Amino acid sequence: MKDHGSSPPGPLEVIDHALAAHREVPGGLLPILHAIQDRLGYLPEQTVQRVADGLNLSRAEVHGVITFYADFRTTPPGRHVVRLCRAEACQAMGAGALIVHLEHRHRLALGQTRDDGRLTAEAVYCLGNCALSPAVMVDGQPHGRVTPDRLDQILAALEDA
Repeated sequence: MKDHGSSPPGPLEVIDHALAAHREVPGGLLPILHAIQDRLGYLPEQTVQRVADGLNLSRAEVHGVITFYADFRTTPPGRHVVRLCRAEACQAMGAGALIVHLEHRHRLALGQTRDDGRLTAEAVYCLGNCALSPAVMVDGQPHGRVTPDRLDQILAALEDA
């Protein structure tokens, strides 16, 4: 017997809910975009027009905010998100080697999602973990003093997750 309960909300419902929750908040655009991405994992194509209409903004204003902030993504992320710090302290302590290792060993370049959809790699410009650089954040969990071998261990643990 098929369950006829409520299905998960679609993108338009999520966008409308975020608009309703934050429309009256001064500077509500950022909270709206964050709420949508928190719920869907990304900002779908309909976001720009729907949010622009809902806040009486131009499409260019909404698009400009989405493209200005590196935290917003317009395509679905992989199952796991790897964020590598590229700030000065991490660069000085070997972040470049981690990026090269990630590309060669794990077939994953910054700003991309691997073909199998398991991993997305993103560059960030500070994780606030400078004393333990180079730093990496995987699915919101920070890791410090990451070497290529340690990165392999962290990513291997995701295979079981």
